[in-house]
Amino acid sequence: MPPDLAFNNPEALWALLLAPLLLVLAFWARKRRATLRFSAAHVFAKGGRGFRTYLLPLLPVLRAAAVIAAVVAIARPQSRDSRVRDLSVEGIDIVVALDLSTSMEAGDFRPQNRLNVAKEVLADFITGRVNDRLGLVVFSGAAYTQSPLTLDYGVLKEVLKQLRTRVLEDGTAIGDAIATSLNRLRDSDAKSRVVVLITDGDNNAGKISPLDAANMAASLHIPIYTILVGKGGKVPFPQGTDLFGNTVWRETEIPINPELMQDIADRTGGEYYRATDPEGLKRGLQKVLDALERSKLMEGGASATYKENFHPFLLVAFGLAALELLLRATFLRVFP
Repeated sequence: MPPDLAFNNPEALWALLLAPLLLVLAFWARKRRATLRFSAAHVFAKGGRGFRTYLLPLLPVLRAAAVIAAVVAIARPQSRDSRVRDLSVEGIDIVVALDLSTSMEAGDFRPQNRLNVAKEVLADFITGRVNDRLGLVVFSGAAYTQSPLTLDYGVLKEVLKQLRTRVLEDGTAIGDAIATSLNRLRDSDAKSRVVVLITDGDNNAGKISPLDAANMAASLHIPIYTILVGKGGKVPFPQGTDLFGNTVWRETEIPINPELMQDIADRTGGEYYRATDPEGLKRGLQKVLDALERSKLMEGGASATYKENFHPFLLVAFGLAALELLLRATFLRVFP
């Protein structure tokens, strides 16, 4: 066994004793199998043994090999990663407030719309994090927490993948989105706490004004980094489909308010960025990280990371078992 390979459930390996037991039982069952007796057996003996006769002992061997592979998979072999994770983690608490209003369906990022591009860029952003706790707030006419602060990036990416427009009441409640994000960060013990606001429009809904929410963020010493998505002015917007199912686009005026985004960033000590293409959105998120100081969330020690290696053994187990059943039912079928 390679030095970096270990089993997470080594006690399961005791089940390997089942393999020789299966072979013994198969041999015993073969001896007890009913046979047909002929008074002139020498006639059949002259014909010699067929090729299948030599392959019959292969069936119990396949079954035993399948059991061995399955047991090894259950024992969960793991290989140790060469990188060691430092548990004196330096990270940032980040809440992303993402606009889900219908204007995010605009096609100025074609062939995709604004929301799909934002989701792709955010997924890459999440993948690049190691120790930052991330949360997600979504908003249109109202704001909701989609995910609290977490280090489980896999779950967060799955949540992000499911986001759609036209699920919440329409509108752009920027103030409510900021307030909800602040509520997620209020009890955080990290020095670096930040809100990243991604929107493509002007505030036109909600109960809290964006500037009042920005003042609350300033009092909590939480900077807001605003990213305005889209080109502004008249942009292609879907108006339904034609007879062939193709999307019909029409130039539509979508109001934006870069001055508001700038004001929110200035009041809270954040930065304002404009993203008119996917690369611009990526640069904006990267600049957010570059602008932040690090703060320790956990102390002490180091931990190795492990990679699960049971999948190949599980596939081999299923493959051998399927092959054994197929041969037993077809080519190596025994009568009676």
